[in-house]
Amino acid sequence: MNSALILIDIQRGFDDPFWGARNNPDAEKNAARLLAHWRARNWPLFHVRHLSTSKNSPLAAGSAGTEFKPEVAPRANEQIIEKNVNSAFIGTALEMHLRQRGVTTVVICGLTTPHCVSTTTRMAANIGFRVELAHDSCAAFDSNADMTWLADAPAFTAQDIHNAAIAQLHGEFATARATSDIIG
Repeated sequence: MNSALILIDIQRGFDDPFWGARNNPDAEKNAARLLAHWRARNWPLFHVRHLSTSKNSPLAAGSAGTEFKPEVAPRANEQIIEKNVNSAFIGTALEMHLRQRGVTTVVICGLTTPHCVSTTTRMAANIGFRVELAHDSCAAFDSNADMTWLADAPAFTAQDIHNAAIAQLHGEFATARATSDIIG
């Protein structure tokens, strides 16, 4: 098999109220379905963990927030890639591991759609991988950004942000597909 599954930052720290309201409560369940499918076939898969350098982050290195959520927790023999930036390729051996295994296609899912998922998807495409993005195995949070710089800026919901991120990736950097279509 020349496809690998990359699960991005599906960590307990994203359950913290700090992030605000979220879309797609089934993202982890769908990611777990992908993971089970890959495990059953013994295909290459990678768990990516974000270790924030900010002490106040729910994903701060050394905190409980860096633990993987139980439904997608890695097994002892599964590769964990640790990062402290948005891309799973920056400062890690992910690309090397993929190339060593002859991977040409990556299936990406995780948290959050407009940040680490988007950045990793873009970079994967830029360095030559074919990318399938499991859009219903990803999620985003409401915008809590300061939008005062933009007059009459609307409030963006988590679903708006998720949809916009997927729309910007689909076609140019990835093919967005439903989990059931990828498994099927």
